[in-house]
Amino acid sequence: MAEPSVAEFTRLVDALISRGEPLELDTAVKLAEEISKAFAVKADEVAILKTTADEKFLQFVIPAKFQNLGTIPVNSTSALSARTAREKRPEILNNFTIARHTTVFEAVPLDQKRGDPIQKIMSVPISHESKVTGVIQVSRKGKTMTSSGPDFTPRELSELSSYAAQVARFLALIPTR
Repeated sequence: MAEPSVAEFTRLVDALISRGEPLELDTAVKLAEEISKAFAVKADEVAILKTTADEKFLQFVIPAKFQNLGTIPVNSTSALSARTAREKRPEILNNFTIARHTTVFEAVPLDQKRGDPIQKIMSVPISHESKVTGVIQVSRKGKTMTSSGPDFTPRELSELSSYAAQVARFLALIPTR
């Protein structure tokens, strides 16, 4: 099966927006699955976070299991997602396990067993009308850096930024908690 393109993803978002309804969780999950296919990662290796109404915190939209675990302060010095939002800059870390970062969310099992740690990650701000409204992250998990798969490339980071532009359009349809 061919990987979905940004153009196909844009058409999908256009169709969702044309409904004029608030975005439901199962739809957000489907969009995250499309992003996972584009980067050849598992669905649970895509995270979408949204800023709170006061813009002081990030809250998970995807994975859904993380939604009730709390928020991440945008001023956090140990959370990559917070740095991405604060600095408004995309970033690749192909050696994430040695980078200083918050591991609390990695410890949460997404299925019956505890998952592997994130080895490699791309993190991109989601912006709408020149404001950061969230962050999208695509990771590769594994027991080791080698077993997690290939390094992310600058080209993939650029492509994820294109997906983030579309994510911004549907993120506005998700009610802020």
